[in-house]
Amino acid sequence: MRIGMLGAGTVAQALARHAIRQGHEVVLSNSRGPGSLAPLVRELGPLAGAATPAEAAGADLVVLAVGWPRVPEVAAVLPRLDGTVVVDATNQFASLHPKPRIADLGDLTGSEYVASLLPGARVVKAFNSLFAQYIAADPRHAAGRQVLFLAGDDAGAKRTVSGLADSFGFAPVDLGPLREGGRLIQLGGPLSALHVLKQD
Repeated sequence: MRIGMLGAGTVAQALARHAIRQGHEVVLSNSRGPGSLAPLVRELGPLAGAATPAEAAGADLVVLAVGWPRVPEVAAVLPRLDGTVVVDATNQFASLHPKPRIADLGDLTGSEYVASLLPGARVVKAFNSLFAQYIAADPRHAAGRQVLFLAGDDAGAKRTVSGLADSFGFAPVDLGPLREGGRLIQLGGPLSALHVLKQD
């Protein structure tokens, strides 16, 4: 699979490393241009590349992993993503430390808002509820596998993301649609930052 990363920060890099270990090609992008990613691409090896966000969005599967305030501007430069599976790994932080604040989206969940900016995309909320160090680490432990909560409105898209996460070593748990399931794992939800293991 060819996986496009919208963002090249800690979460995007962690997922890129998992993907490359499984033989997937990864295309990273950021706001500063492909040239700024050359050292990271060299470090990741021959299965990694860099491109513009619009080019990265042409991959088989796309991961949105940018800071929340940048989501609208990134969405604005993308082509229409009809049928593309988009993993929304964002958290709706309107501001960060020292005064973190959750963005007010009214009745919408964060991923419903993201989906509204990406018409035609098959959005799956995943990886946002885990701290980055738990995404980067081996999800297989002596006591079980790191649970990965996910939510989405498209059953096929969720199967794709679940299969990918399972191949990384995570234990996917489907929480249902973006509204009900997304609300459980977004910021302020009862499963946000809940790190649990599933016994196999």
